[in-house]
Amino acid sequence: MSTGAPAAQQPSAPIRFRRNADRLTEGQLQTLRAAFQSVYEIGDDRGYGYFAGIHGLPLPISCENAHGTPYFLPWHRAYLYFFERALRDRNADAGVVWWDWQTGPKRASRLPAPYLKSKAAGKSNPLYSAKVPKLALEQGRAGGLQAGATTKRETGGPIGLPSREEVDDVLSRSQFIDFSRALEQLHNRVHGWVGGHMGMIPFAAFDPVFWAHHTMCDRIWRLWQLRHPGANPPASIMDEALPPFRMTVRQTLSVSALGYDYAVSTASSGVKGRR
Repeated sequence: MSTGAPAAQQPSAPIRFRRNADRLTEGQLQTLRAAFQSVYEIGDDRGYGYFAGIHGLPLPISCENAHGTPYFLPWHRAYLYFFERALRDRNADAGVVWWDWQTGPKRASRLPAPYLKSKAAGKSNPLYSAKVPKLALEQGRAGGLQAGATTKRETGGPIGLPSREEVDDVLSRSQFIDFSRALEQLHNRVHGWVGGHMGMIPFAAFDPVFWAHHTMCDRIWRLWQLRHPGANPPASIMDEALPPFRMTVRQTLSVSALGYDYAVSTASSGVKGRR
């Protein structure tokens, strides 16, 4: 699948709403599982191994210029956009979903339910784990990284998942750079809490829960955009490309131009919505 200029950059494009992973109907969950299973089975640039590999190994690692920079949120928005297109190429009703990892007095740190069990509907659950290509494993070992051929998690690190109060604090920051850095710190904690392959950047995107985690980060950026209209990345980078995607920072700013959004009930009232 080409990661060229987005075809969805048109005002007339229908808007799809990304859903909370824990609020999917049985039919929506079956669609999500089927779409992931389908892209697992493709060995070319339309398949899961290709898209997961963009983030880390096999080389070249494309996200290395995004983490810790103002490109962090735009680059990952483009990444999600093209992966979601790959899912929809296999099933027109499929799409990425978000993992509400916020904790609270009555909400402990936990993975989203669809990703928890190795079996679903009497079969292997494609949201539980995925295979890592041999070349990625070999390159990892050459660099001193040991990882299994199938993704695993080691949840429950010493620091819990971010709290609602911490997310509220991030959303209150009015400058893009300040906001982006603060959100990336929370993002890093989630990777560390999940552990296993998710705790190693070169292998993180092979874990299916990676996509739900980053969709949550993208949702928080969308909430921030609604709260701070006109607050954008630095003007100096707006027309910079986001390799390997033929998309610029400016082209990532409008989710409606990209053909998606998050439910109004969650986007208009802060971070508490569950839809």
